[in-house]
Amino acid sequence: MRRFRLSPSAYRQIALVAVFLVGFIIITGGAVRLTGSGLGCPTWPECVDGSIAPTQHQAESWHKYIEFGNRLLTFVLAALAIAALVGAWRWTAARRRQGLPARRPIILLAAVPLLGTAAQAVLGGITVLTGLHPATVAAHFLLSIAIIGAVTVLVTRAGEPGDLPGPLQVAPHLRAMAWALVGLTALIVVIGTVVTGSGPHAGDADAEVRFGFDQRIVAWLHADVVLLFVGLQIGMLVALSLTNAPREVRGKALHLFGLTAVNGVVGYSQLAAGLPWLLVAIHMLLACLLWAAAVRLLLVTRVRGPAAPELAAAPTT
Repeated sequence: MRRFRLSPSAYRQIALVAVFLVGFIIITGGAVRLTGSGLGCPTWPECVDGSIAPTQHQAESWHKYIEFGNRLLTFVLAALAIAALVGAWRWTAARRRQGLPARRPIILLAAVPLLGTAAQAVLGGITVLTGLHPATVAAHFLLSIAIIGAVTVLVTRAGEPGDLPGPLQVAPHLRAMAWALVGLTALIVVIGTVVTGSGPHAGDADAEVRFGFDQRIVAWLHADVVLLFVGLQIGMLVALSLTNAPREVRGKALHLFGLTAVNGVVGYSQLAAGLPWLLVAIHMLLACLLWAAAVRLLLVTRVRGPAAPELAAAPTT
């Protein structure tokens, strides 16, 4: 029987779709919360006692459909995650038959979306059963952010010729700055969940538990870290220009800076406007893109190999 062969670029497209789908689930999850539909399905794993799907006589009105729709997207992501893992496994098998290195890190990275989706399902249930406690809601969001980071690495590594660390594309201190930017991005996202968890968007009229922080103070802390983040980016952009760094690295740094500027405007606008749900949702989307861009910048500061024999390999599924 003739085997169906999947090109490396096609496999990367599968991984890219996984990144966007995780981001989309984050946005729909945010819509669930921002529309007060967090307990639209008040039980888990059922939507309501005795039924997996919403029922006509539920008291949650249209909120049940929003929450249930978000749950269904998890199954779509699980199917895509399985496809990515199977594709990586078949790619490895094909490489072994050709006498090429197996590239096991690709399999490990491809397993992250599936394992993360399973963990999200469990954590989502805990979030519902705890009545949308802000700590579990924040953990739910941060796990999705971690999955986005891992799949971003998968997309990049799948397009590289090998897994062995190659030469740096930039000076060592600039790579250290890229690591610092990733760390600051993670810190900004974490503090952002605290800001949200201290504000008015509990996710449901019956969910009244909030973090015991003054939202203005944690918002100021969030903004201070962002200013540090912006300053470090400016310093890196100047250093990249002065050291004649590769165009790809400079492009990724500019991309990150542009996203930061746009998200900063949206962040201040949402606070000034009283946290309207649409601006909050856009802020969440840009946070996902910002995180992926920071990870991508770090990855392009180093090349991996070997190059020549690896280019002939094609994933098989």
